[in-house]
Amino acid sequence: MANSRLEKIGTIITRTQGLLRSGAMKFDERPLWYDVVTAFPPKEEPRFDRPAPRVDVRPIFYQEDTIRAKFHKTSKATYAVNLTDFKNRTASQQFIDIYRDLSTQGALDEQKVFETAVDLLEDKMRQQREKRAATADVAEESVKTPNVKEDVGKTVKLQDIFSE
Repeated sequence: MANSRLEKIGTIITRTQGLLRSGAMKFDERPLWYDVVTAFPPKEEPRFDRPAPRVDVRPIFYQEDTIRAKFHKTSKATYAVNLTDFKNRTASQQFIDIYRDLSTQGALDEQKVFETAVDLLEDKMRQQREKRAATADVAEESVKTPNVKEDVGKTVKLQDIFSE
């Protein structure tokens, strides 16, 4: 369909109405948006050749955006982020908090504040890794698993594993 003119013939609304009237599309299979558009028709017809409105885009930058951008640009380490974990803060969020705390003290210039915040974040991340490793070691020791080499070919019940 190299030179198809379908988008130039009517609007998406009129084409859908034509498909429904002709029976090419069943009424039960109509698109989700169709009922909304027929109940609340647009003020202007949605045509392909209508010029886009001139709307100025407001710059929405917060102070932490520039700090975060500088942090990600200069940091060599990449930190894994679990997007489903709402309890723990990400590395960049922790960095922003440290940076703000240091900058409110006012004793250092901006570059020194940044470098100090990076160092403090690395120390904090190291402590968190050590804490996780320690809790993982304790968890591994508490779970008893059967010796695989001895139990090859044997049928083992879960009750037997956890009763030891």
